[in-house]
Amino acid sequence: MTAAQMPAVNTPQFSWVLSRLQRRPQPVPPIYQPEVAAAAVVHAADYPGRRQYVVGTSTMAALLANKIAPGLLDRYLARTGYDSQQAAEVADEGRRTNLWRPVDDDADHGAHGSFDEESRRHDPQLWASRHPALAATLAAGGVSALTALGARVRKRR
Repeated sequence: MTAAQMPAVNTPQFSWVLSRLQRRPQPVPPIYQPEVAAAAVVHAADYPGRRQYVVGTSTMAALLANKIAPGLLDRYLARTGYDSQQAAEVADEGRRTNLWRPVDDDADHGAHGSFDEESRRHDPQLWASRHPALAATLAAGGVSALTALGARVRKRR
């Protein structure tokens, strides 16, 4: 079994989810297009050797922060989480919701939600998940270059 750790995805659910929020519900930014999530799931199915794939730089950052300083992350999310789940527009009180019956029975709404303009179509973390050896090599080269640069700066002082 392989798990895919997902970021916020621009899906239609935010158009019909029942919400008591004052403003229109939205996925917590940064928002990714469904194709980013789908590409990761297809890759994980094609190459099932790993237990987990991390999709999105924001997902990786959240997982790392939770390992390093979970209390700090909890406090940050407690301060920002409520507002970040709401768009700027006021919620439409009369919109149909899917709590008691489906609202998508009359048409296929597709995979995209209403956040296309704000959504990311690519992410370096997805590339790194697909090419872990090359990503590790590049990261090691970057660390080596930064170390060498730091040594030069210290030497000039």
